Amino acid sequence: MPRFAANLSMLFTEAPFLDRFALAADAGFSAVEFLFPYAWAPEAIKARLDAHGLTLVLHNLPAGDWEAGERGIACDPARVAEFREGVERAITHARALGVSQLNCLAGKTPAGALAVDVHRTLVDNLRHAAERLDDAGLRLLVEPINRFDVPGFHLHRTDQALALLDEVGASNAFLQYDLYHAQRTEGELTGTLRRHLARIGHVQLADNPGRHEPGTGEINFPFLFEELDRLGYAGHVGCEYQPATTTEAGLGWMRRAAR
Repeated sequence: MPRFAANLSMLFTEAPFLDRFALAADAGFSAVEFLFPYAWAPEAIKARLDAHGLTLVLHNLPAGDWEAGERGIACDPARVAEFREGVERAITHARALGVSQLNCLAGKTPAGALAVDVHRTLVDNLRHAAERLDDAGLRLLVEPINRFDVPGFHLHRTDQALALLDEVGASNAFLQYDLYHAQRTEGELTGTLRRHLARIGHVQLADNPGRHEPGTGEINFPFLFEELDRLGYAGHVGCEYQPATTTEAGLGWMRRAAR
């Protein structure tokens, strides 16, 4: 069975963020991830991780104004300086929190920008981020996001992301493969895992439709979990879903997978 990490930006949201670490540990998780740590002092988060014996497996680079609907700025030619300042901020937090990999959200294609400028900006920013993260002993991840949930998101297909990583050419840059986003955009989940596992640095899950817990939709998660084991996937699987009711009520899927 894969190792699961609770995404604390989406699970246990009935409690304040810093209280979710205890709830995750009590529910049987030994690892967590979340979108962003920047609203809290790193020491406060690290204390929760240590107190509950949790490993932090992932957080994102700063992604612009999330509350205003921004979903990353890496492809925006007008915000290169802001992106690169965010890389340094993310490295500072990663070192304090003991996380080994950071995810970069490309963002929505900027209105009015030339396609050639958007692409060049994204490649240059990812090369810069990969170099700075490599200096810090960290891996960089890039994640395709489906355009049903986030219209206009620039990086939205697995093949597009892999071609981008080829162009970036960094040995510490990998694909973050979110099964939910991939299912909505292209399907072919097992085939993609089989062909590209060596290039996948992190896997995330949610069922479709609804982005709820496994077992609420069309994805055959028991089969995929067995396939990840057969393929020798050694990373965590991030549980980045919206519980259909409460987090605890929806965790039966994980208990069944453990049997």
